Amino acid sequence: MKRRSFIGSSLLFPLALKAMKNNELNRMLFSGENTAKMPVLFVGHGSPMNAIEENEFVQGWRNIGKSLPHPKAILCVSAHWETRGTFVTAMPKPKTIHDFGGFPKALYEVEYPAPGSPELANETKRTVTKTTVGLDEKWGLDHGAWSVIRRLYPEADVPVIQMSLDYGQAPQYHFELAKELSALRKKGVLIIGSGNMVHNLRMVAWDKINEPEYGYDWAIQANNKFKTLIESGDFKSLVNYASLGREVQLAVPTPDHYLPLLYSLALKDKDEPIFFFNDKPVMGSLTLTSVKIG
Repeated sequence: MKRRSFIGSSLLFPLALKAMKNNELNRMLFSGENTAKMPVLFVGHGSPMNAIEENEFVQGWRNIGKSLPHPKAILCVSAHWETRGTFVTAMPKPKTIHDFGGFPKALYEVEYPAPGSPELANETKRTVTKTTVGLDEKWGLDHGAWSVIRRLYPEADVPVIQMSLDYGQAPQYHFELAKELSALRKKGVLIIGSGNMVHNLRMVAWDKINEPEYGYDWAIQANNKFKTLIESGDFKSLVNYASLGREVQLAVPTPDHYLPLLYSLALKDKDEPIFFFNDKPVMGSLTLTSVKIG
């Protein structure tokens, strides 16, 4: 073999090996054999800058990642993918989407090259009966997904798909749809909801950006109310959050960042433990409170 050909083959071998590994993971995922039930996460993702900064929230994500069984694949419901109807990404190589503006160049240079999983996309489509799930080939991974997942699995060696939020549907619809994803937990799939319990960008205290744990009274009250209802298992009240009072109306002015929480809570089985982490407010009107179920 010529030296140039040998070097070229040597460089390609690790990539081919990784592709073989991912294909094998996908085959194992739907071989019919169940696994131990995977935990479920809701992650308060906060600012896109958490993708490149070092702070306590990033460390919290890393610590949780170390506590989880290694998944065969990830299904992420992100606040940043809203559609008419429900879709899942079905491409083998999802692109990294930089869906934000006004941030440093370094943030736009971040790539998270995790493989996709057409197999998981099709399995999700078969699993959900409440609606017809479309297979999307264009979206990729938005920052609600990759900014968090790259801290959980920095090697980008776990296949990832996203599920969109149907913006035309009520919270109860999303909660019921999410319940149908439960079977995926026993196939080695880690399901992640990514949003924020309290998320009011219009009322951000920009002058408090460097003041740790600063939260308006209403934001802290709403966050505490959510946690109390989660701990008591009163998910009905959480689904009907619009009736929970003024502080909650301020905390959830639009449903996009709140609905991923309902997707995660809908998957909780009776008597499964709940663990809160990154439980702090920032900039007055945001909280990064996150939940591990199971």
